[in-house]
Amino acid sequence: MDSVKFSCVISPSNTAVPLGCEVWIDDTCVFDQNHVAEPVVVSHEFSDDDGKHVLRITLKNKLPEHTRIDEAGNILSDAMLTVSNISFDEIDCTQIVQDISVYRHNLNGNGPEIEDQFFGDLGCNGSVELKFTTPVYLWLLENM
Repeated sequence: MDSVKFSCVISPSNTAVPLGCEVWIDDTCVFDQNHVAEPVVVSHEFSDDDGKHVLRITLKNKLPEHTRIDEAGNILSDAMLTVSNISFDEIDCTQIVQDISVYRHNLNGNGPEIEDQFFGDLGCNGSVELKFTTPVYLWLLENM
């Protein structure tokens, strides 16, 4: 059986703020941490057999006090997680993931659920979802 290796780096913007993160591939949780206090490499191998898959990266535990806003509504400081170095079989797919994934959140309970483009930062409790297929090399060719 051939396998494919997924990996990424998750980094906090403020190590004192207890932001949590989960990473799922299909129905398998491959990473779950309630306080990402330093950059962490998430890595997981799974079958490269023909199939449809979903990668989901979820920000959790963000509270209103993690964002400082002035009287005019401008953000003065914020806490977030950055997802970088996203790869399949050591091929950097960060740009592809940013181009075709969807970031679903509700502005931490301050609005209806919306779908945003993902630019690498998770600033609201919610999930980035990437739908992809295996064999991963064929998917990469179709999306480059």
